[in-house]
Amino acid sequence: MPDLTSHPILIVEDNDVSYETTVRAFQQSHLANPIFRCTTSDDALDFLFRRGAYAPPAEAPRPSIVLLDLRLAQGTDGREVLQEVKRDPVLRTIPVIVLTTLEDQLDIQACYALGANSYIRKPVTFEGYMDAVKSLEQYWFHIVILPDK
Repeated sequence: MPDLTSHPILIVEDNDVSYETTVRAFQQSHLANPIFRCTTSDDALDFLFRRGAYAPPAEAPRPSIVLLDLRLAQGTDGREVLQEVKRDPVLRTIPVIVLTTLEDQLDIQACYALGANSYIRKPVTFEGYMDAVKSLEQYWFHIVILPDK
């Protein structure tokens, strides 16, 4: 089994319950990856581009994967985070998984056109959410081969 501790996860999520449920599902799957959280898109962009408080690389290790909620209460929209990440030559190889409550076909198409690697609708039940996160973890950290940072 690969050493997953070298593959940090960035979760961009402003909802505490969604964030905690995601982390709990990862923990139940025994995922050992370091997890970082940003609650606004502006904070996420600072983290990814290592600006401000995240300027020291130790404060913002390059994530191997980004879980991105589109509907963030403050700052720029999650779509803008996706667009900025996929526009940057250094960051564009990082898989971005949109994890959102939205299920509009135009929105889905727009996210894939911007470079989203997956678009997952958050299940409404706790059990469904746990199953979705465990499946995501299984696919992205046990089946897919991620690039070294």
